[in-house]
Amino acid sequence: MSLTLPEVPRGPRSLFGELLDWMLAPLLVIWPVSVFLTWAVAQDIAARPFDHELGESARALADQVVRHPEAVPGPALSLLRGEEGDLVYFQVLGPRGELLAGERRLPVAERGTASAGEVRLRNDALGGEPLRVATLWVRPQASAADSEGLLIQVAETLGKRQRMASDIIRGVLLPQFVLLPLAALLAWLALVQGFKPLDLLQQRIRSRAAEDLSPIDEGSAPEEVAPLVRAINDLLARREEALQSQKQFLADAAHQLKTPLAGLRTQAELAARAVQSGQATAEEMTRSLEQIALSSQRAANMVNQLLAMARAEGGEALATEPVDLASLARDTVQDFVPRALAKRIDLGYDGPERCELSFPGQPWLLVELIRNLVDNALNYTPTGGMVTVRVSEDRFGRVVLLQVEDNGPGIAPAARERVFQPFYRQLGTGVDGSGLGLTIAGQIAARHGTRIELEDAHERRGNEPPGARFTIRFTAG
Repeated sequence: MSLTLPEVPRGPRSLFGELLDWMLAPLLVIWPVSVFLTWAVAQDIAARPFDHELGESARALADQVVRHPEAVPGPALSLLRGEEGDLVYFQVLGPRGELLAGERRLPVAERGTASAGEVRLRNDALGGEPLRVATLWVRPQASAADSEGLLIQVAETLGKRQRMASDIIRGVLLPQFVLLPLAALLAWLALVQGFKPLDLLQQRIRSRAAEDLSPIDEGSAPEEVAPLVRAINDLLARREEALQSQKQFLADAAHQLKTPLAGLRTQAELAARAVQSGQATAEEMTRSLEQIALSSQRAANMVNQLLAMARAEGGEALATEPVDLASLARDTVQDFVPRALAKRIDLGYDGPERCELSFPGQPWLLVELIRNLVDNALNYTPTGGMVTVRVSEDRFGRVVLLQVEDNGPGIAPAARERVFQPFYRQLGTGVDGSGLGLTIAGQIAARHGTRIELEDAHERRGNEPPGARFTIRFTAG
């Protein structure tokens, strides 16, 4: 059985910490590289003067060998004196490789392409001790022209070189041990200073009152934060607009609810007075109760419309599913058949049984959209009129079309934008409604990425009403 530990939630990331990490991380990476490069450069710097000295010593020994070949050891020993702690070796080999003077154990270098008198330097070892060796070939004056000449080698141990390299490295690296913490401290102080404008901005925002949605001053923010401040100001502006719209909506809703509630109260008071006076007849009581029922129905319809509008304009993410618009439209039309029959209106559906194209949406919201359009058409279509709900598909353009058409009085072009505003009703129609149906339909269409197009159902001819046609285009998924 395996034990699974619960995952510990990670806290918010610190921008200050991330910037500090990004500033210090390169220093921590560069510092070891700097140490290695310093060591390599120090070795090269320390080697140059000693290599030159070693080469000059080899040339001086070669000069002595050429001038006085019979007395090599004495002059060689006087020329080649090592520093304290270092050993110096020399070797002189004859044309046939015989040892003429010096240390026999020194490794012999191959001549290769070296010319006479040219000093060659190499690293080698003697008895496990690392050496720096200078080699050159010389030809004594008495030797034949085709003679190989003499091999001169001078070698010394590396103590003084290593001591000088260590001194150079210490002189360079010791200040770095002080400078690295100082650089980290300065980086921290720079970030603290750089974040001060953000802290001041945070304090100004925190000190604001909850109802203060005025824009933040962009001039007081750093240039790098200005886009964020602009985005916040845009959000504040949209929030201010939404609050103003909400306040206006609540004021309009309260005003609209006063009428049915006042009617309820009036009818109830009249019925109560009639009962108290003993003058209430069955007909009067029935009429009062019918008015009370009508007013309560109006209030209930108003509340339902307000709830539907709140759901339609909600800002939460839309959980969608493939929608068959034909099935939704056909079922919704059937629900309105009794009402259409009672008003003697020819309510029909024109379209396929099922759509071949579907689009992503929320079916319950789309049903509310169709219901509001059909309800609006039935309200404004006179007795004996016609209302048609039409669904069609454009398979090439990948569009599903919904139309609700009537032969009512139509809507004047100047009023076609206002009919989608809350509580707007056309004057002179005598229609009793809340003025919210088209507003809700427009918001639902907007949540599905489309809009409602409004036009006359047919051309105006004489006194014949033009009717209205509402068209919505949904893009198939």
